[in-house]
Amino acid sequence: MRPTVREGNNPEIQSSCVRRSCALLLQSSSCAHNAATTRPLRQGGSDLAMRQRTLKVERLGRVEYSAALEIQKRTERAVLTGEQPDTLLLLEHPHTLTLGRRSAQNGIVAPSEVLNARGVTVFETNRGGKVTYHGLGQVVGYPIINLSPDREDVHRFVRDLEEVLMRAMLDFGIEVFRIEGLTGVHTPRGKVAAIGVHIARWVTTHGFALNVNTDLSYFDLIIACEGEPVTSMKELLGREVEMSAVEERIIHRFAEVFEMETEDAAVGVGPG
Repeated sequence: MRPTVREGNNPEIQSSCVRRSCALLLQSSSCAHNAATTRPLRQGGSDLAMRQRTLKVERLGRVEYSAALEIQKRTERAVLTGEQPDTLLLLEHPHTLTLGRRSAQNGIVAPSEVLNARGVTVFETNRGGKVTYHGLGQVVGYPIINLSPDREDVHRFVRDLEEVLMRAMLDFGIEVFRIEGLTGVHTPRGKVAAIGVHIARWVTTHGFALNVNTDLSYFDLIIACEGEPVTSMKELLGREVEMSAVEERIIHRFAEVFEMETEDAAVGVGPG
């Protein structure tokens, strides 16, 4: 039987969350069945005046989930202490199921034998939300940024991540929208991107997973957002999409939405 790996306890994160009664562990993959309504993309700059910030971008290639978690923790500490600027990690994971804080026992419907046969690892995390699939053909983004002092708003941060991805999808001619009461990026054929974050001391970790050329059959192994359909850019466009081109648009739109100057550092970790 393939064991479930648990994300290590971090005293800094735990104590930070205890101190903040507002529970910064955002339940960001909420999938309550509300009526679907669309919300237009925001135009122009943010509501709050922001000082100019630098965004360091690291493109890591394919990275095992456990290794990426360590990179996140190391980067989080550096961003918190000011040793490193706000950072966006872009990468791809091998087949992995991650369990958020709201994951139910029956969130994974496939037996362990099937998971083993398909090379899927299961990992418990401290992010908000339920069970999520990460795997080949996805662009996974981990924004590790300090929201203090001018962006100390959890819901705004999640909406801004949605905005980044929606603008990037529009760059490829893909129709996207929000659904009231849900997070992520949605299309007429299903959800194309999932979001699940963790925030401690106003520094963010975890982030988003965008289905680019993803094998969608892996979502059959789980109950994704209580049965919500999923799709990919490949399925929507009828062709494979260059992953690096998608990353470029995400970087551009992230800097635009968060009002940052980019410092692009291509740091390949190699196949995981």
